[in-house]
Amino acid sequence: MILSCQNICKAFLESKVLEHISFHIEDYEKAAIVGINGAGKTTLLRIIIGELQADDGSVTLAKDKTMGYLAQNGAVDTSNTIYDELLSVKQDLITLEERIRACEISMQTKEGAELEELMRQYSSLTHAFETGNGYAYKSEVVGVLKGLGFTEEEFTKSVSTLSGGQKTRVALGKLLLQKPDLIILDEPTNHLDMNSIAWLETYLLNYKGAVIIVSHDRYFLDRIAVKIIEIDQTKATTFTGNYSDYAVKKEQLRAAAMNAYLNQQREIKHQEEVIEKLKSFNREKSIRRAESREKMLDKMDVLEKPKEVRTDMRLKLTPRVTSGNDVLTVENLSKSFGSQLLFQNVNFEIKRGEHVAVIGDNGTGKTTLLKILNQLVPADSGIFRLGAKVEIGYYDQEHHVLHGEKTLFEEISDDYPVLTNTEIRNTLAAFLYTGEDVFKKINDLSGGERGRVSLAKLMLSNANFLILDEPTNHLDILSKEILEDALNHYEGTVLYVSHDRYFINKTAHRILDLAAHSFVNYIGNYDYYLEKRDTVMAAMAPSPSGASPEAALSSPAQTESEVKLDWKAQKEEQARLRKKENDLKKCEEKIAALEARNTELDQEMADPYIATQSVKLQELAAEQERNHGELAKLYEEWEILAE
Repeated sequence: MILSCQNICKAFLESKVLEHISFHIEDYEKAAIVGINGAGKTTLLRIIIGELQADDGSVTLAKDKTMGYLAQNGAVDTSNTIYDELLSVKQDLITLEERIRACEISMQTKEGAELEELMRQYSSLTHAFETGNGYAYKSEVVGVLKGLGFTEEEFTKSVSTLSGGQKTRVALGKLLLQKPDLIILDEPTNHLDMNSIAWLETYLLNYKGAVIIVSHDRYFLDRIAVKIIEIDQTKATTFTGNYSDYAVKKEQLRAAAMNAYLNQQREIKHQEEVIEKLKSFNREKSIRRAESREKMLDKMDVLEKPKEVRTDMRLKLTPRVTSGNDVLTVENLSKSFGSQLLFQNVNFEIKRGEHVAVIGDNGTGKTTLLKILNQLVPADSGIFRLGAKVEIGYYDQEHHVLHGEKTLFEEISDDYPVLTNTEIRNTLAAFLYTGEDVFKKINDLSGGERGRVSLAKLMLSNANFLILDEPTNHLDILSKEILEDALNHYEGTVLYVSHDRYFINKTAHRILDLAAHSFVNYIGNYDYYLEKRDTVMAAMAPSPSGASPEAALSSPAQTESEVKLDWKAQKEEQARLRKKENDLKKCEEKIAALEARNTELDQEMADPYIATQSVKLQELAAEQERNHGELAKLYEEWEILAE
């Protein structure tokens, strides 16, 4: 065991944040701490590393073990270049190397005992250098920098010129190179693109040490974690397995707790009814029995009602009008900033009802594309057309659609003047803003809080084409699931940029991958994209110089043709499944209607007045017989469709 936390308690003023938190981390174990925003996850990490004092309890790190911590905004030396900042971690090896070089120079001029002493020092120094992997430390630094998404051209950039997210990546690189026995990471994927996240996953999976992660990236947690520590209502519960295992077990426990609560409530109600009945007999023996049952009830340990899942935030997106089938057409779209080409000659279409995710490395132009479509940035060339009755709702990750000087109430009321004060308050309450919160300034809100305001405006917009830029940024897992449900039930069209692979897997019908200045189309979710990416990239790659002319001409085209056929097959399969789902729904509706009608017929035929009218009775019986025949066919049809 490398870390033990026992009965950790922490409160701020009268507000309890953590109560009797206990868990342990084994050597080489990868664990995740999860919970909603404000649950106390970062507070717990700060207590573990000694940055914050617990009110009670203890944190024990195993003897001679080291610990490294990456905060959400890691600190770095801004006077260094990116490369030098990471190289500073290897200062002990650099010093050893300098001493080795000095020994080599001195050995050229020494003799006898002095030479022997230098050779002894040289042997000791080189052994230490080799043990510390000194011959590979520079390539190790380069590998980490490239893995975290820095190009060689950026290595010489000053840290002072970097954005906050880039500085956090530098801090993460330094921590990984230090190789402590226990790494603690707070939201490590926030500023990484998909390739960098995949690299970090592989790095941590192979890491010869223990890892504790706080993250809302469920795909990342599924790949890394073997233990989940949930912080919920100040308490901690430990689950074995990854995030998906935890989610299943959590739901099972919640269902069991709810069943136990409902069963106990039924028993309490039953006992209260028996007590009341016994008392109503007004006999001494009955009253004594009633009093005995009352004592039994008083001693009962009454269970609290389990907290309902996802009742705190409510999000329902409903288009006001239905758009035409052709929602968006993009033709030969190109965009550059100075000498930096983002994309060129881009062509694609989006049809009504599609959910399309745009993915790609940081800085490739994904957000720029959305801004062009919202006419916030002009394209260099090319055009795009919106279809008939298309009404856009835009969610901007930087929340430029919000007005910093306004209060939350003003933000809604100014854009939707027809709403009453009560309707505005109810809308904001659905996104967890109640009481005096509605009079907070937008400028005073955190990123996650601004995100919820933007979602509230989106809900009110009644748009039929949603364009979303990183909609899950700053949202906790519970809020992400609410947004996923809302989008999956949304009848309009969605185009969004996201790095959240779990979110893409749940909501995307199609993926546009921005690679090599162009968009590559995948008909499916993120898992499908992973499955087909290598095939598609191979089809797009130039033929090797050593290939025969025939192979160079036929092979890429043939593979590309196969990919296009595969896309077509995917489209046809999706259409077939949608038709089957609609047929199943219609079948169920017909069954429900006929069963309800048969119930009505039973009631009518049981009516004494109708029972005396033989003609009417025969008509009702004949209708019921026809219904039974129709139902028999529908039951068979439902069984086939349900498979």
